Amino acid sequence: MKAMGLNEIREAYLKFFESKEHLRLKSFSLVPKNDKSLLLINAGMAPLKPYFTGLQKPPKTRITTCQKCIRTGDIENVGKTSRHATYFEMLGNFSFGDYFKKEVIPWAWEFVTEVLQIPKDKLYVTIYHEDDEAFEIWSKSTDIDPARIFRLGKEDNFWEIGQGPCGPCSEIHFDRGEGVIKTLEEFVAAAEEDRVVEFWNLVFTQFDKDENGVYNRLEHPNIDTGMGLERIATIMQGKNTIFEVDTIKSILDEVCRVASCTYGENSTKDISLRIITDHIRSVTMLICDGVLPSNEGRGYVLRRLLRRAARHGRLLGLKSAFLYEICEVVIENSKGAYPELEEKKEYIKNVIKLEEERFEETIDSGMSILNEYIEELEMSGEKVLKGEFVFKLYDTYGFPVELTEEILSEKGFTLDMEGFHNEMKLQRERARSARGESNYMGTDENVANSIPAEYNTKFVGYEFIKYDSKVSLIIKDNQFAESLEEGDKGFILSDDTPFYAEMGGQVGDTGLIYNDSFKAIVEDCKKNVGGKTLHFVKVIEGSLNTGDNITLEVDSVRRDNIRKNHTGTHLLQAALKAVLGDHVHQAGSLVEEDKLRFDFTHFTAMTEEEIAKVEALVNANVMKAEPVVTEELTLEEARTKGALALFDEKYGDLVRVVSVGDFSMELCGGTHVANSGEIGLFKIISETGVAAGVRRIEAVTGFNAIKHLNSSLETIKEVASNLKCSPKEVVNKAQSLVQELKEKEREINELKKELAKGAEGELLNNIKEVKGVKYIAATVDNMDSENLRELGDRLRNKLQSGVVVLGSVYEGKVLLLAMATKDAVDKGVHCGKIIKEVATVAGGGGGGRPDMAQAGGKKPEKLTEAIDLVEKLLETLVK
Repeated sequence: MKAMGLNEIREAYLKFFESKEHLRLKSFSLVPKNDKSLLLINAGMAPLKPYFTGLQKPPKTRITTCQKCIRTGDIENVGKTSRHATYFEMLGNFSFGDYFKKEVIPWAWEFVTEVLQIPKDKLYVTIYHEDDEAFEIWSKSTDIDPARIFRLGKEDNFWEIGQGPCGPCSEIHFDRGEGVIKTLEEFVAAAEEDRVVEFWNLVFTQFDKDENGVYNRLEHPNIDTGMGLERIATIMQGKNTIFEVDTIKSILDEVCRVASCTYGENSTKDISLRIITDHIRSVTMLICDGVLPSNEGRGYVLRRLLRRAARHGRLLGLKSAFLYEICEVVIENSKGAYPELEEKKEYIKNVIKLEEERFEETIDSGMSILNEYIEELEMSGEKVLKGEFVFKLYDTYGFPVELTEEILSEKGFTLDMEGFHNEMKLQRERARSARGESNYMGTDENVANSIPAEYNTKFVGYEFIKYDSKVSLIIKDNQFAESLEEGDKGFILSDDTPFYAEMGGQVGDTGLIYNDSFKAIVEDCKKNVGGKTLHFVKVIEGSLNTGDNITLEVDSVRRDNIRKNHTGTHLLQAALKAVLGDHVHQAGSLVEEDKLRFDFTHFTAMTEEEIAKVEALVNANVMKAEPVVTEELTLEEARTKGALALFDEKYGDLVRVVSVGDFSMELCGGTHVANSGEIGLFKIISETGVAAGVRRIEAVTGFNAIKHLNSSLETIKEVASNLKCSPKEVVNKAQSLVQELKEKEREINELKKELAKGAEGELLNNIKEVKGVKYIAATVDNMDSENLRELGDRLRNKLQSGVVVLGSVYEGKVLLLAMATKDAVDKGVHCGKIIKEVATVAGGGGGGRPDMAQAGGKKPEKLTEAIDLVEKLLETLVK
């Protein structure tokens, strides 16, 4: 058997199928496109589903890929076992109505036995028990011993997901044991014991299962194969687990080095080492594909993986951020296959480090919350922390259940593990419900998404805004229709169109479709999941039939404004890179008629100076009136020239490269001005944060920029009028007024302090006592939190021994404060517990330390009643 590294195996596989006339495609992004059934890509065929269903025409009928995949269904087992993983790569070769069993079976055998050189006496094959055709090909078109072919049932060797394409499959297995397996029973037992490992599944998609459960033969059957790269690497390298494979072991070794421990010496530590090793692979790939940490969707998956890895770093004794350094090993291992990892290295590291630092903050918050739970258990006399609280610590604060259990145990408490698992189960059910039910394609069940692949529309909108064509298809009321009548709404598909369909952040065109007897408003233009251009129309005159000749006319004024904003977006990205650095990458955009929005990777808010520099740089290139040149080049030619591209986009053989002078060059399919001078003026109207490591700029161009500036001038004039000064004097006048207000505020505070001193004497004349502990409990008028705290400090100091509880209503809200001297605390006084009960009566909540606590409330009318509760609480607390 040939010794091969993981990267070597990947390349050998793809080259082999290229030699069999397959088109090699780069891995698709982990973020699915037009597929609501998936949060993340979890199988090699998942991004290719439109080709299998006939909704899109594949670039070639034979394709081979190595697809990045993420699966989190078994996340709780990752690390606990040495075979579970969240990130993996799936090798696959696919036929879309081209070759079938008689080709793929011999090819598979050739690759396994001749390229990989796996000994034939180590291989077994399984087939669907009714698939005589597969048995015939295996036994006659390869030299496998027929005694090594076993027939299994539907559960093992038939692939289907509900309705839709399905079929039998054939799996190739490697025997890690000794001796020959002679019977089906022996084979099943060997598989259950993990002696026999399946590593390649050949799926023969030859049926279409309908709603009645009938398997109808497909006219053009397909081939879909999948081989786990990490699994075949373990076989080729003679290892027992994926964590011993060359590239993955190098990551694990680095984790061991950073954590100063040795793998294999301690089973508990080994779990943490495996979790960190697996999760940092997933995290690195997800961030590279544009996913950012958040509290929902795929962003939550990323956050959960990252924080789980960080938690286990803490269990290994790593107290500060470390994952952002480990990811460098992942990048170094995989950059040959995924060069974008190297290009985005600093960005990936920054996102990870930022999230690690946030985790450090939240785990400290979790510790504070856990201490409050423990105090409540002590007060109530209960011994078990409810599962819902354990889950909140885990889910909201990323707090390890194991750590919660350990801390509780030290204090003599336990946790409700069953209740915790029930909460976890409810969360998974909520996640499933949020995803919703979907069909095989994971798209809305509507006719617009099921237009056959042979219907195509040629886009002529780069050259024309008005064009004559023919109606090829009409959809009305979610059904294919022959006509549209006056008042109807529907979709029109035409042979040609000048209308730009929403794509790449640019909104769809609007306008008119008409002929001598028909007129309709085009309200929007979009593409369906198969890439078909659909005109969303409302008929205002006459009727239209399929096959009719029509004129399609784009709203030229609106298109011009969109073009200005789109070219402005390109200039903005180039300016951001020039001012902020090469780490800036596009993270999203929206190009509309009245404004543009651009999301980009950057880790701090831009300064006013940086915003001004970016705006000036864009306008400088607008004023140069540079020609905007569009070229059609191969992807390689475009990259050689230095054109910017989106990492998660799939590009065809030829790409459009849009250049603005020598300042900006991007791959883009949108519409643009012919000369940068047409933009007229560029004005940034806001810069904000939208996610960790992502900023957003909104800007306007042309007449909308002038309109924005005029509006700002009108506001300045109005302010000047109110300040009774000229517009030029507004700043000085405002500064003068602010200074005046500060002086008045200072005077008011001084008066409040004097009033407080007066109240102080009165309060000291009303000292009470409970079980030998002196206390003051009173309300004071109209005092803010700062003055209330100062008054409390003075009273406690003069009291020397005892408790002070004060309440005040300030600006309609209740403010509460409790303070105690050390000897009072030693006698059982706990200000946090006092303030919590008092605040509850006043319609609020709060807590704090034994010697000092604060709270707020929403019921001023209950303040006196709340303060009256202090005596009773002290009687309970004082020992």
